[in-house]
Amino acid sequence: MLSLWIGAILLLGYFVACGFTSPISKVPGPWYTRFTSFWIKYQEFTANRRESIHSLHKTYGPVVRLGPNEVSFTSLDAIKEIYASGGSGYDKTEFYSLFKQFKITTMFSTLPRDEHSKRKRIFAERYAMTNVMKAGPLAAINGRAAAFVSQCAAAGKKSVDVYVLLHCYAVDCVTHFMFSPGGLKSLNISEDFEIMQELTYHQSLQKSLLEYYLPSLSPYFPNFLHPRSAPKTNQYVLDMVNQTAPGLESFTLLEKLKRKETGLQLLQAAAECKDHMAAGIDTTGDGLCFLMWELSQPHNLIFQQRLRHELISASPDAPLDSLVYLEAVIKEALRCSPPIPMSLPRYVPEGGRTIDGYFIPGHSIVSCQPYTVHRAHESVFPEPDRFYPDRWLDEEGAAERNRHFFAFAVGGRGCTGKNLALTEMRILLKEVYSRFQTTVAPDMEGSMKLDDQIISARPEGQTCKLIFTSV
Repeated sequence: MLSLWIGAILLLGYFVACGFTSPISKVPGPWYTRFTSFWIKYQEFTANRRESIHSLHKTYGPVVRLGPNEVSFTSLDAIKEIYASGGSGYDKTEFYSLFKQFKITTMFSTLPRDEHSKRKRIFAERYAMTNVMKAGPLAAINGRAAAFVSQCAAAGKKSVDVYVLLHCYAVDCVTHFMFSPGGLKSLNISEDFEIMQELTYHQSLQKSLLEYYLPSLSPYFPNFLHPRSAPKTNQYVLDMVNQTAPGLESFTLLEKLKRKETGLQLLQAAAECKDHMAAGIDTTGDGLCFLMWELSQPHNLIFQQRLRHELISASPDAPLDSLVYLEAVIKEALRCSPPIPMSLPRYVPEGGRTIDGYFIPGHSIVSCQPYTVHRAHESVFPEPDRFYPDRWLDEEGAAERNRHFFAFAVGGRGCTGKNLALTEMRILLKEVYSRFQTTVAPDMEGSMKLDDQIISARPEGQTCKLIFTSV
C-alpha cells in the first residue's frame, strides 16, 4: 500500500513538474490549463468553446494557453504563420477526420497539406469566379432567389421563417452548382425539403467529439452515441454520381470530378460532393440568416435603407461586386457572425516554432477563431461588437481591415467555395432588398446567436421570423 502511495505521489509530482517546465507553461492563461485539457474539452462538449476562448483573450491578450498542448492566437502575424506559411500553413489535426463522408477522406478532411493541395487543384477551376459567373450557374442561382422572393411575397403580412427558407435556398444553389440539371428544389418540393432538414437540423457535435477523443471505444458505442446518419442525402448524392445518362452541365462540379484525369473513383466523387453540399448550406444559409436578422433590427434599418437606395439606383447591368454598399453589408455580417465561428486547429511542425514571441513545441495544437480575430483589434474594428457596415466604406485603414478579415480563413486551405457563397449572397440580397423592407416579426421569440455546432448543426425549431413589406 505504501508503495502505491509513493508511486501516486511521484506521478503527481512528475505531472506538476511537466506543467511548469513545458514551454507552453510560459504562455498566459488560467493556471489549471498548465496541467490538463479537461477545461477546454468540457467547453467543447457544452458547446461553449468559442465564447470561452473569446473571454480568455479579453482577459489575457492575443496569446492564450488552452491546455498543456494547445494555444490560441489572434494576431495577424500568427494567422500568417499558422495558416499561410509555405502556402498552406501547418497540417490539420485529427479533428478534421470527423468530416469524412461515406468513410472516405475528402479534401476538407485531408490532414497533410501537400495531399490537400493536390486534391484542391481538381476543384480550383470550378470554384474560380470565371466559372461561377457563367450563364448556367447564374441562371440557377437567380431562379432559386426568385423562388425565395415568391414565398416571401406570398406570406403577405404574416411572418416568414427565413432560417428555413435560406437553408433551402443554400442547398438548392449548391446542388445545382454540383449536379445541374439534377439540383434540388427544396423551396418548392417536399421530398427535397426533407433533405435540407436532414442536413440542417441535428445535434451531432458532442457525439462526434466522443469519437474524436475516444476512438478506440467508438466501435462499442451504442447507436444513440453515434452522430445521426443522413440516409436521404446519401442516396440523393449517390444517385447523382452514379447516373450514366449524359446531361451534366459543363460548369458543374460533378462533371469535372467524373473526368478520367482526376483519378477519382465514383465513391470518392460522391464523398466530395456531399462534403461541399453540407459546407455550402452552412456558409450561405447561416451567413444570410444572421445578415438579414441584423438588417431587420430597428436600430439598423438605416443601413437597410442605404442598401435599398444603392440597389434601386444601380444600373441593371452593373456587376454585383461593383455595388459598394452591398459588399460592405456582406463583409460586416461575415465579420460579426462568421458562419464557422469555431477555432481552426493545426499542428506545429517538428522542431517547434516561435509564434508571437512564444516558442511552441512541435506537435502542439495552435489555432485562431474568426469570431475573436474580428473583435480583438479595436484599432482595426472600433466598437467590434456593433454591426456597422459603413466601416468598410472608409478608405483609411481599408488594407488593415481586409488583412484581418478571417471569415473564409486564409492560405491554401481557405474556403474553396468562397466565390460561390458570395455570389449567392449578393444575388439573394439584391432580389430581396430591392423589393422589400424586412423587420423582426412580433412572434419572433428570443434572438439569433452563434453557436459552436459544426456544419449546420442547429437545434430543430431554430427560427428567424421576419416580416416582408413591399416598398
